[in-house]
Amino acid sequence: MTGSVQRPLLFLDVDGPLIPFGAASRQYPTYDAGPEPRGADANPLLSRIDPAHGLRLAALPCEVVWATTWMADANECIAPRIGLPLLAVVVWPEPSDNDDQDERNGLHWKTRALVEWAAGRPFAWVDDEVTDTDRAWVAAQHPGRTMLHRVDPRRGLTAGDYAALDAWLRQLV
Repeated sequence: MTGSVQRPLLFLDVDGPLIPFGAASRQYPTYDAGPEPRGADANPLLSRIDPAHGLRLAALPCEVVWATTWMADANECIAPRIGLPLLAVVVWPEPSDNDDQDERNGLHWKTRALVEWAAGRPFAWVDDEVTDTDRAWVAAQHPGRTMLHRVDPRRGLTAGDYAALDAWLRQLV
């Protein structure tokens, strides 16, 4: 029996990478994505999501996984807006005693869960809150190759971010 080769994972946050925010004096472009998906009217920032993200994400040689507090709502509100199919979603564990200690040490609350979810598979993590502490912890705890890529939340994912992700992912396939 031959095993199938699994593609690397790309854990994707929404707020920051897809929905830019935080630039005090900057007017963000908005995009008309046609009829709004059910529930989309609850968040006016959805119009900041560039529909071109869908094609760019789909072109990457990886399995994209939502790694966001949007959780399943990302499939309902964001995936249709940018032309992506339903994606796997990281379900965050309940807070534990480790979380307080991790936070004091500078480890992001998502880090442990993403390493566990990856289960040894190579992964990229795209988020606006990744730090060197997360990189060091993942390097020590995860046996597979990783790329923890911080996105500037004021700009969101850019052509340069996609180029860096694509280059790293293509080294693995």
